[in-house]
Parts: sequence; structure tokens; C-alpha cells
Amino acid sequence: MTTAPLLPALAGLAPVGLAELIDRAALQTRVDRKYLVPAETLPGLLGRLTPYAQALDIAGERTFRYRSVYFDTPRLASYHCAAYRRRRRFKVRTRTYLDSDQCWLEVKISGARGSVTKHRLPYHSQDCGTVHLGRDFVDEALARELIVPAAGNPLDPILVTEYHRATLLLPDTASRVTIDTGLVWRDAGSTLRLSGLAVVETKSTLAATPVDRMLWQAGMRPARISKYATGLAALRLDLPDVPWRRTLRRHFRGTAPSVDPVPAIFHLPAAPRSEQETSCV
Repeated sequence: MTTAPLLPALAGLAPVGLAELIDRAALQTRVDRKYLVPAETLPGLLGRLTPYAQALDIAGERTFRYRSVYFDTPRLASYHCAAYRRRRRFKVRTRTYLDSDQCWLEVKISGARGSVTKHRLPYHSQDCGTVHLGRDFVDEALARELIVPAAGNPLDPILVTEYHRATLLLPDTASRVTIDTGLVWRDAGSTLRLSGLAVVETKSTLAATPVDRMLWQAGMRPARISKYATGLAALRLDLPDVPWRRTLRRHFRGTAPSVDPVPAIFHLPAAPRSEQETSCV
């Protein structure tokens, strides 16, 4: 889906600037709920949100291009922590806002009751394919959260995702909603596109938002989907996929990956391998 069908509906929402959005709903520690929503239903959903929501507006634009590069250890410790539902899980990625060329190195920690804590470091977009320059930051964030699987092990680029995102602020609940369309996953040689579906994610301190309630009333329930883990499982059928199997069967299995040239990010020299790798906690 292109973003064109969304633009009239987004234009009907009151605008909010980036500084105000961050001030009112930064939510670095939060509860996330994700839904896979048919793209053709999004304009109607946005129309119903007019009394409740504001749309992020930057210089008159309301949809923005994102690219994330996910890093993992040689034995995919981050992936396996998620696949085996370890109590505390982590992701390491760079996120580049392609329209502004801004980039962040991020460490996300998933904890009890679905809470997510994010640590962020400003980064150079030309370095988005490596964590080398920010490795101390990554190690400190993981140590602070008592996550040890990546300690002493290289973190290599494993997966690249790209999509368009619209972001909404729900002022009454100080919560955010993101709508991702045109999702693409790339690993070292294959590309997968999720057409006709959007990932709608609500981000709040705990309580359900008006968007959650609207989706529930429409018969939609939160889906187990991780852009990193679900995407990698869809591309690599040899990996364990129990947490996302229903999502994969319903939405991904009918879409065959294409074989594409290897993105430049995966041509970066690999970091030296360690002798052993710590298992997930």
C-alpha cells in the first residue's frame, strides 16, 4: 500500500509538532500493543479518531520514511530470547529517519507484563550498518538492565526493515499510535514485502487507548508480531517461530520472498568471532 490513500484522512486530524509530541508522550517505558490491520480500513479508522487524535506534522508532511537495521550475535541471541519467550529480552538496532537523515542507535528491553524500555544514542546515518562506534553505549544499556547475552560477542547486521510511518498523539491519555505501511524486510539476499496490511501499534503507560477499543470492537485483537523476529522467521524457515506461528501462517506464508542483490550493509566486514556465546537469561 502506498501512503496516498491515508493522506486525506490524516489531513483531517489536528496537527501536533514533534517537540510537543515528545513532551507529552515520550513513553520510553511503555506497554505496546500491535495489530495487523487491512490497509483499506485505515481511512475509516482515522476518520473515527478525529475527536481524539492529532497527527504528527513536520513541515506539512504527515508520513515519513523509516529504515531500521537490526543487529544480533553470531548465534542470534536476541532472536532466540524472543523465540523462547525469555523473561527479559533485548533488541539492538539503528533507526534512520530517511526524510531528515537523522539516525539513532537504540537498545530496547522487553520486561514484565509487556513493558518496553528504550535507550537511545544519536548516531551518524552513514554508520547505520555497524554498532562499532556505539558499542560502549550498547553494553552499558544491557548491563544496566541486567541483560548479558551480548556481552563480549560481536553484533552484526542481520535484518533491514523499511516502511512509511504516520504517528498520532492521543492527548487525553498521553499515548501514541503509529501506523506503518509499505513494510519491507531484507536480509543478506532476500526481500519480503507485506502488501495490503498495516502494522498499527498503540503505545501507552498501561491502559487501553481509544484506538485499542475501536479495533477490539471491529473484531481485531493484538497480534504477536516483531518487526525483527517475525520478519527474520518469515525469511529463514529454519528458525524456531512458535510465538509468531499464527501470525506467520495467516499473513506471511502466502508471500514468497524474492531473491535480490545483497544490500550494501551486509557487505561490511564481520567483527571477530568469540570462542563462546552466553545463552539468553
